[in-house]
Amino acid sequence: MNRRKIAYDLGVILMTEAALMVLPLIVLVIYKEWRMLPSFIIPVAALIVTGKILAWKKPKRENIYAKEGFMIVSLAWTLMSTFGALPFVISKSIDKGNFIRSFVDAFFETVSGFTTTGSTVLGEIASLPRCILFWRAFTHFIGGMGILVFVIAIMPKAEGSTIHIMRAEVPGPTVGKLVSKIGASARILYAIYSGMTLLMMIMLLAGGMPLFDSITNAFATAGTGGFCCLNNSIEGYYSVAGCNAVYCEWVIGVFMMLFGINFNLYYYLLIKQGKLVLKDEELKWFLGIILGATFIITTDLTFASDIVIDLPDAVRQAFFQVNAFISTTGFSSVNFDLWPTVSKAVLVFLMFVGGCGGSTGGGLKVARVIILIKNSIRSIKKAANPRRVETVRVNGRPVDEDTVTGVLGYFGLFMILGIISFFIVSIDPYTADLTTGSTAVFTCLNNVGPGFNLVGPTENFGEFSILSKLVLSFDMLAGRLELFPMLLLFSKIGSGKKKYL
Repeated sequence: MNRRKIAYDLGVILMTEAALMVLPLIVLVIYKEWRMLPSFIIPVAALIVTGKILAWKKPKRENIYAKEGFMIVSLAWTLMSTFGALPFVISKSIDKGNFIRSFVDAFFETVSGFTTTGSTVLGEIASLPRCILFWRAFTHFIGGMGILVFVIAIMPKAEGSTIHIMRAEVPGPTVGKLVSKIGASARILYAIYSGMTLLMMIMLLAGGMPLFDSITNAFATAGTGGFCCLNNSIEGYYSVAGCNAVYCEWVIGVFMMLFGINFNLYYYLLIKQGKLVLKDEELKWFLGIILGATFIITTDLTFASDIVIDLPDAVRQAFFQVNAFISTTGFSSVNFDLWPTVSKAVLVFLMFVGGCGGSTGGGLKVARVIILIKNSIRSIKKAANPRRVETVRVNGRPVDEDTVTGVLGYFGLFMILGIISFFIVSIDPYTADLTTGSTAVFTCLNNVGPGFNLVGPTENFGEFSILSKLVLSFDMLAGRLELFPMLLLFSKIGSGKKKYL
């Protein structure tokens, strides 16, 4: 194992995080929150010192294998979250009376930010200092595309075995390069990602949303995270003077959908390969699920609900919450915990489906769902005719058996981890019912954010025990990193020299 390379890359990543923490320092200066200065200066200094120690010597051997790539990714995200939690603790924005409880809560909040989950331990958000609110939302933007993809994009020679790092961090059943060079691919992805974020900021400003809120909500939407500046999420903007809340809700709803789409498709549009986009089967399924779910919830709210709501509002609320769940952003524009059972069941289904592979969304990913469904159909056909030769096809092309096996293995591990986590969390006295415990686990594992009942859109995770928060933090990291990097961190499997091709 190339330990020198692992340490060096971790050092570079931590120093990159130190550089990124300069932005909330600028916000601190703009809003003259001078008392918050130590909250960022101390973490920045700690990151630089630790990064310098780890990266003091360049490795003689640059090549890494799959296991090393997984280790770099899992350790990087864990260390980033550990150092990223310090501003919350030092500023006492999260203060539980003793250091351990405060740090665990801050770690949970930061993991939730970087993994773009959006689950929170905070009940009061709007009164937090602006620099903390900015850092909280900015972690979504950093984690959305992935800080390691960002590092690859800015590194002068990000080629060769760095594909193992990119594959370990970018969500989806398969990962490839847009162009021949990995660094160039990463730069293209970040350019598209940043451009869409900037466009969303401008559109929210046009709707009368305050500048600071437009920036932070764009960050939270781009990363499909869901951290908002207001206590009751996007619903709160209906009480903000001068803000066209209906317009802003539609803008956010549409952009949640856009950020849930595979970013490779945007690249194809840029190079005028629109036919590839129109033929993409995963995109068709994704949009079809959104349309079908919106229709079902709209119908349920309009005709089968005790809530008095007219059709335009039902369509708007349904479209927004459908995209909040399928993109795993987790914003709320209404207390959906009060919706009829059918509507809530649809949201739970969307929680598991998630966004497209290669998007910033979480969940199983639509591509995996397609393969699971088609493989199930194939199994039924083979049961009726064992000699039948049937191939799983996506976009008209056969999917190789290794990919199908990988998807089945991923789904099995996903469910096993979810069940084990649920049993541990169910020990917690706060988990008073099945719905709270199960949705708490799977909303974290799918990187969605809110669940139902005691972890619903108007509640938070603050009352869970330290053990439950650590388990849920692990689930968030495992879900964001596609399970394997976090699981292999504690395994001796893959220590050999077989490459991940």
